[in-house]
Amino acid sequence: MKLIKAKENPIIKPNSKNDWESLAVCNPGAWYEDGTFYLLYRAAGNDDAHMIYLGLATSKDGINFTRYSDKPVLSPDPNSFDSGCVEDPRIVKFGSLFYVTYAFRAFPPGKYWLRQGYEHGWPRHDLPQGIDWNKTNTGIAISKDLKTFKKLGRITEHNLDNRDVILFPEKINGKYVMLHRPKEWVGEKYGVDVPSIWLAYSDDLMSWKDDVLLIKPKYDWEMKKIGGSTPPLRTRDGWLVLYHGVSKKDDQYRVGALLLDLKDPTKILGRLENYIMEPEYPYETEGYYTGCVFPTGNVIVNNTLYVYYGGADRFVCVATCKLDDLLNEFKK
Repeated sequence: MKLIKAKENPIIKPNSKNDWESLAVCNPGAWYEDGTFYLLYRAAGNDDAHMIYLGLATSKDGINFTRYSDKPVLSPDPNSFDSGCVEDPRIVKFGSLFYVTYAFRAFPPGKYWLRQGYEHGWPRHDLPQGIDWNKTNTGIAISKDLKTFKKLGRITEHNLDNRDVILFPEKINGKYVMLHRPKEWVGEKYGVDVPSIWLAYSDDLMSWKDDVLLIKPKYDWEMKKIGGSTPPLRTRDGWLVLYHGVSKKDDQYRVGALLLDLKDPTKILGRLENYIMEPEYPYETEGYYTGCVFPTGNVIVNNTLYVYYGGADRFVCVATCKLDDLLNEFKK
């Protein structure tokens, strides 16, 4: 089966009226509560540094969204660890607070699609290795309303390029659980040849340990690398996890699905052989990463699974399916 893409796609486009989101909007975190859909979307303007921000949009039907403000709700801090960018948010909620993991860099990435890095002006030979390479790490921020935030800091190791860090939405066996994708964990020591999806545990959300390799590439469409996409969703059959895979043949991003045991998320109950979404339309094939569908948010409303994704690093899009239909695919 394949997810059904909305005829209204892209549902959020760049806004020329606001410099910070005039070039690209994509990769949104998603939440649904009390009849309202919330999207925290990644945004950037046409500056050479390619600074990246997060904006907020809301909707009553999951398709037609209205921007909350003409300003970002989360921005890089000039004198802090995430001064280069804040991007690719994933949203969960514990109690009354939202917890948002987001990717960051010490310096802006520059216009990466032009192979044009940003000259940040610091002497590279004097910088620690991870900062010199401007590796992507992951931070966490909390919020009461997804409009104002308190940043708590880094939750991944300094020397790893580690993004696609996603929290499970509830504790399991008394522990917080996360998915992550450290790019350097490849080779005989780690049992994988390319970056893969790992699972880790924490008592406090800030320090993580007991890493377990969850999955590595298995099918042709994901052999270059894989990573987590959306926060796990509790279903009657297990944790539903969407992930992305990149093909060695065409360098395209596609979307797959896993089903994990509710009490032991290291136990894989099912993994679909075929992808459930791939780049097809101009809003997914013409942009700053051509041929990319990249989900970062999903919600279930009335047995409909809404999957929110970035198209070609340029637009925000949505695709849906009946939850029962997807769960039945695992039974086949």
